[in-house]
Amino acid sequence: MALLVAALRVLLGGFFALTGAAKLSEQVSASAAQQMKALFEQFAEVFPLKVFGYQPDPMSYQVTVGWLELLAGLLLALGPPKLQEISNFLLIVLMMGSIFTLVSLKESLNTCIPAVVCLVLLVLLDICQFLVRTEKVDSPTRKKMPSLAKGS
Repeated sequence: MALLVAALRVLLGGFFALTGAAKLSEQVSASAAQQMKALFEQFAEVFPLKVFGYQPDPMSYQVTVGWLELLAGLLLALGPPKLQEISNFLLIVLMMGSIFTLVSLKESLNTCIPAVVCLVLLVLLDICQFLVRTEKVDSPTRKKMPSLAKGS
């Protein structure tokens, strides 16, 4: 199970690092970069903290999300266990924000599915990592005890 958890962690980390890099650089995909600029203008309009009077600049919003995804993805894939947990939590929060934004924009279900799938996989990864950790703690190595009945 630990091998499957590690594979899922590396795949998710690589995916988020790549999507973060795409938000930061037009060299990854020029057409995707143009689409993202337009999307982040819409995303800034329904930013969750807007109810408190804060509305981010769309370009700053895109760069911030891009860096968070890139760094959290790299730490999830390659970082030490504690930073993997922190980056997983951060990516879960980002995906919940993404779903909130898409629902606020009244996007179709098909548009929301990738964010929901990523959120489910991140939560599944978190649960599996917890189970693997507790499995290691709960199963100490057993030493064979000599049988007392053998000599009788």
